[in-house]
Amino acid sequence: MSENWLSHKSIVIIGGTTGLGFSAAKAMVNHGASVVVVGRNPENCLIAELNLGSSARAMQGDATHSQTSLAAIQLCIREFGSFDGLYHVAGGTGRQFGEGSLHKLTLESWNKALDLNLTSLMLSNQAAVQTFLGMNKGGTILNMGSVLGHAPSSDLFSDHAYATAKSAVIGFSKSIAATYAKNNIRVNVLAPGVIENSESENSDLHQLIPEKQILDGGRFTQNQDLDGSAVYFMSDYSKFSTGQVLAIDGGWSVTDRNHF
Repeated sequence: MSENWLSHKSIVIIGGTTGLGFSAAKAMVNHGASVVVVGRNPENCLIAELNLGSSARAMQGDATHSQTSLAAIQLCIREFGSFDGLYHVAGGTGRQFGEGSLHKLTLESWNKALDLNLTSLMLSNQAAVQTFLGMNKGGTILNMGSVLGHAPSSDLFSDHAYATAKSAVIGFSKSIAATYAKNNIRVNVLAPGVIENSESENSDLHQLIPEKQILDGGRFTQNQDLDGSAVYFMSDYSKFSTGQVLAIDGGWSVTDRNHF
């Protein structure tokens, strides 16, 4: 990739102070973009801004609050003079509230999972579309899905609320892509494989991943695995693509090893 793929682009990343979002922010800055990253933790916001340099601003905020994304977009316009793209990464599971298989699922965890993964995304996408329309310009939106939204695993990933939300991300994104294509607003989805984190400390999972995500020797998805695709969808090289779902899952979607 040329380092100028995102030259003169100003991008907001919701959930951009840690993990997938922060990795993407670094890649986008390296490719010439100015970015505003949003996160809930003030310390992470400070660390992100210091690490990203003068082409970045960090804003503390909760993506499930109605004004957070709009405030981030307005900050982007004030600081960098434009708003060209939104990357929504923020999400999470409702496990601490009782998420799991349907027969054990609590209403609190169901609502929490939908709030974290779907309501927050609707709010950020709405703010982006309203801004693009108000500026009478096109732009690009990239949403975070999951391989579990379209290729579930029966034994180890029975978080039905999370899978529902990530599946809905695809339907929502395709729907708004169809509606706003005439306005040159593009909407696409990245669907990563399983990422190793504090919730993946499971011996069965560590056995399953090399058999499902078989590329590169068989491993968990890493944050940087999504960086190139995120840069592509934020760039003009993807200007004729909308309503697409790109799985970055090491082969999970095409392997047949779903359970033990």
